[in-house]
Amino acid sequence: MDEVTQILECVARGEKQAAEKLLPLVYAELRRLAAARMSQTPPGNTLQPTALVHEAYLRLVGSGDPGWKGRGHFFGAAAQAMRDILVEQARRKARVKRGGDRKRIKLDPDELAVDPQPDDILAIDEALGRLAQTDARGAEIVLLRYFAGLTEAEVAAGLGLSERTVRREWRYARSWLQQELSNAD
Repeated sequence: MDEVTQILECVARGEKQAAEKLLPLVYAELRRLAAARMSQTPPGNTLQPTALVHEAYLRLVGSGDPGWKGRGHFFGAAAQAMRDILVEQARRKARVKRGGDRKRIKLDPDELAVDPQPDDILAIDEALGRLAQTDARGAEIVLLRYFAGLTEAEVAAGLGLSERTVRREWRYARSWLQQELSNAD
């Protein structure tokens, strides 16, 4: 853990070699987070966890001095990058030009079955933005839990909070988002 923090500090100072050393250290964890998030996406998703990790990593280290303040901040930025990528993909797929208003159906020999409705990533993103205006820390916890797939213990360590606080705020934020999403329908 200390090595990751040290390398992040070197990256923040602009040392080019540090970014090359960072990927092997965090790749497995980023891949696990991406796989956890991608397991919640609907069938037929063309984005794979490996591609999500690579795209997020390029966004993280490719834009000059990111100013990370340690491991938790880095993984928070990674979660945000993954969220942004998934929202962009959902927007692309939802465009009418791309057939976003059409529903895919499967023909079964015995019956006609409709694919289950996918998570509405765009609605979650909008609701999360509204939550961030009133409860920034709650929104950050949702971001880390839902989009990055971190456990309560990992979120607590990353944000410097107790697990009990994270559990309480996660429960509140989930219920707030559920109400917001049900009101949007």
